[in-house]
Amino acid sequence: MRLDVSQLIETFHSYATPRPKWRVGGEFERALVRPDGRPIGYDEPDGIRWILETLAKDKSWAQKYEGENLIALQRKDMANITLEPGGQVELSGAPHYSLSALAEEMQGNRTALLAMSKDQDHVWIAAGLTPIAPIASIPWVPKRRYGIMRQYLPARGDLATHMMKGTCSVQANFDYSSEADCAAKVRLCAGLAPLTTALFSNSPLLENKPTGFKTYRGHIWTRTDPARTGFPLALRQDYSHEKWVQYLLDSPMMFRVLGDDWVPAHGTPFRVFLEQGIDGHFPSTEDWNLHQTSVFPEVRVKHTIEIRGADCVGHEMALAFCALFTGMLYCNIALDEGLALVKELEQHGSHADRFDQACRGGLEGMVGGRTLGDWASDLGEIAERGLKACLPKDIDKINPLLEYIDAGRSPADDILDAYMRDPSPENIIKACAY
Repeated sequence: MRLDVSQLIETFHSYATPRPKWRVGGEFERALVRPDGRPIGYDEPDGIRWILETLAKDKSWAQKYEGENLIALQRKDMANITLEPGGQVELSGAPHYSLSALAEEMQGNRTALLAMSKDQDHVWIAAGLTPIAPIASIPWVPKRRYGIMRQYLPARGDLATHMMKGTCSVQANFDYSSEADCAAKVRLCAGLAPLTTALFSNSPLLENKPTGFKTYRGHIWTRTDPARTGFPLALRQDYSHEKWVQYLLDSPMMFRVLGDDWVPAHGTPFRVFLEQGIDGHFPSTEDWNLHQTSVFPEVRVKHTIEIRGADCVGHEMALAFCALFTGMLYCNIALDEGLALVKELEQHGSHADRFDQACRGGLEGMVGGRTLGDWASDLGEIAERGLKACLPKDIDKINPLLEYIDAGRSPADDILDAYMRDPSPENIIKACAY
């Protein structure tokens, strides 16, 4: 049966989850480099393939191949370990009812990564952008979709290759109970993007030189592909599942799958595929699901609300990112207070201007005559109250973030301090070590 628009809209209504069953999930990307910051390729003896093969010795992981290449691990609890284009290793964790359970999963993965690397000539780093290696020196992961992306995206953004091969992020996923609840949460998360980008900024260096940005990763996303990044104003101010589906339908496709082959879609809007077909083929549910993974807005709605606006940071701050939004999204009072904060924030300049201030200055950026650090103090108080209300046993998980807010600093400031003390590549990698 052919897909139709009403069916696609109804699918998002079906994802609504009653409040007692709300869970939180985290996605954590990390990069693997030599102690002096040089990149490590997929096929090196101790490289990215070896990492997956070593993790797969835990038989709870099922292995996924493309041809002869091991490209991912999957577990029955919905957790996955996948690879980004430059070999960044991502844990997409299982959904959990508590931050403590999420922390246990994350720490277990971190322990496994550090254990296998203990006697190897490499270091796991937590940074939004690889700080030493030139982007051109980073080998591509042999995944077919990335072969198409490396041709498509650089024609639409001059820093797209930097995004694919050099960046790492932290993301979090949350449930919603209805379309109205989803709309409120999307409004909050999209409106807070400049502020949360500043809070978790952690990519001030490129090729071991200051970039002039606290989060160069954030800036990179503004120069990747405007048709699939940012967040449309209409959705930001008045989200509905129908508007979201229309946005996805109008988004250009990068690729599609025919049998075992990945083929370029040359930017054809999914709407054309749906209504007219391509070469006699019309989309399946799998095609629609694949297309949704190829748009990269600040907030992405699928089965859950996916918040995407943070640099990769150390494990405690990564968990604090999840804690921040748990408190804001799962307490109705905090949600309302957060929306009021967004409304006030948006009275000052455009979203692009606010985001640029966050990328350049971190918490020192200025919006409406106040530092973003000052705005962050208001946000931290709201989130802390919200977390006490919805998950009081997990209140300690937000403390690392509150400490940074109190100090008026972000993790990028730690890297820059290390750079000022000793700019050697080895010292910078040590400062970023996961």
